[in-house]
Amino acid sequence: MSKSHSGRVALVTGAGRGIGRAIAIKLAELDAKVILVDREDPGETAVLIGPAATSVQADVSRDEEWARIAALADATFGRCDIVVNNAGIYPTARIEDLTVETWRRTLAVNLDAHFFSARHLVPLMRRHGWGRFVNISSSSIGTPLPGTSHYMASKMGVIGFVRGLANDVAEFGITANAVLPTIVQTPGTKDAPPEFAESVWRQQAIKRFSEPNDLVGPIAFLTSEDAHFITGQALPVDGGLYRVG
Repeated sequence: MSKSHSGRVALVTGAGRGIGRAIAIKLAELDAKVILVDREDPGETAVLIGPAATSVQADVSRDEEWARIAALADATFGRCDIVVNNAGIYPTARIEDLTVETWRRTLAVNLDAHFFSARHLVPLMRRHGWGRFVNISSSSIGTPLPGTSHYMASKMGVIGFVRGLANDVAEFGITANAVLPTIVQTPGTKDAPPEFAESVWRQQAIKRFSEPNDLVGPIAFLTSEDAHFITGQALPVDGGLYRVG
């Protein structure tokens, strides 16, 4: 087994299940220590990983929670090298039914959290002259779907944020990139109408429902030393749904 992440400390949000769990397990397999962050207790994921995992129950939309997470990483490991901002919510509502509360909550979880993570964890990365941010956006930004204006705004914001962050932190050996998945088969999407999911993956070149493990290889690469010259990029990992260039 590759030990490409040996000596690194990785933090994954939304690590209690689905995509976040798959990412955390992969990074641990690559020999990283992994801090699991989730609004619900990510203990089940910690059990699957074993001693390399540290669990934190926190609301990533709150700046003060990130201060606590950063303090724990510093006290426990003295470093945090990798951050994968995966936590997100997907409430649907057409614009005439979209409440201010839903708009603000969506932006808080899906975008504000990425800023808070950088605000509190860049100093730990600077200390060691190395760091990786991988922030989860969405291929929905190129796929018109009704009832998703707030969600698409948050995910477009992720791309803008990593492009700006990349400029701010490059001199410290830190990179920042976004990954754009299609609809992924997780507990969070299992209740979606089958016809909705099918309407998306039928537009893909690879015509099947994406699974969490489809994302772990690209994220493992972007968080490795091999990706040191890649930053400020938005990488679709979506079976050919969103085609750019």
